[in-house]
Amino acid sequence: MYPTPRPHDLLWGLRPEHLPQEAPAWARAALGGHVPVVVRRAPVESGWVAVGIRGVAREQRHAAWMRVSEIRRLVSPQAVARAGRWRSHAQPQWSALRALNQLAPRLDALGLAWGVTGSLGFELASGIAAAHPDSDLDLSLRASHQLPRDWARTLCRLLDEAPGRIDLQLETPYGAVALREWASEAPRVLLKTQDGPLLVRDPWQLQQVAA
Repeated sequence: MYPTPRPHDLLWGLRPEHLPQEAPAWARAALGGHVPVVVRRAPVESGWVAVGIRGVAREQRHAAWMRVSEIRRLVSPQAVARAGRWRSHAQPQWSALRALNQLAPRLDALGLAWGVTGSLGFELASGIAAAHPDSDLDLSLRASHQLPRDWARTLCRLLDEAPGRIDLQLETPYGAVALREWASEAPRVLLKTQDGPLLVRDPWQLQQVAA
């Protein structure tokens, strides 16, 4: 029995024959090669999970749905971080990998539930080439309780010391907000929820929705 899938988790088990007839051929081919799908945010019925299929080309992205009962393996961004496979990656000079090597021990020392997402997280979890030398480093941080905005600014400074472009999303119980946005002076921030984006004053208090 697997835990409830969360956004950015990678799932194995969706097969080409599970896709509707109108699905693109490249998506069927990807699943035929046992490529995992990525959990995305979208409204779903009970027993289902919204997922995205990645193709070889950057523009090849297809939204799909998967039965929870079809899940054969689940890898979370946090599991990718714990595995530490970037340390033996064939391209250690990539800025995203150098940033990860620099940040990992510091994030671990802070006791944060952080994980690797995006193309690099996909590649580290699956072994399927997806990242490239100019790939950003995408991170997620599970934050069940409100984080002070001053703390967010301190974490931003930590990220700024690392090479390359780094995007960190704070995963609250109601959705995700960009760390840099929460660290800003903006009175309202964009919260990505299962039902779409919302402007809120506090991403940890859904009743404070502003628009």
